Amino acid sequence: MAANERKMLRCAVYTRKSSEHGLEQDFNSLDAQREAAEAYIKSQAHEGWRLVKTRYDDGGISGGTLERRRQFLDAH
Repeated sequence: MAANERKMLRCAVYTRKSSEHGLEQDFNSLDAQREAAEAYIKSQAHEGWRLVKTRYDDGGISGGTLERRRQFLDAH
């Protein structure tokens, strides 16, 4: 497939930290996760990857619950 024929792929970034400890910092774990994911998506721009600007951050949410993740899945 030629570069001009590539299908655009919308990429959302979901970040999670299971405790609230450190979330009050100016730059925290959620920010670091998002920064890394955005850089990877940007590195795949030649494949048609595009970042969805909406933030999906679960700070202080345990991995044992699907409550917030269900909201993420229902959004798109």
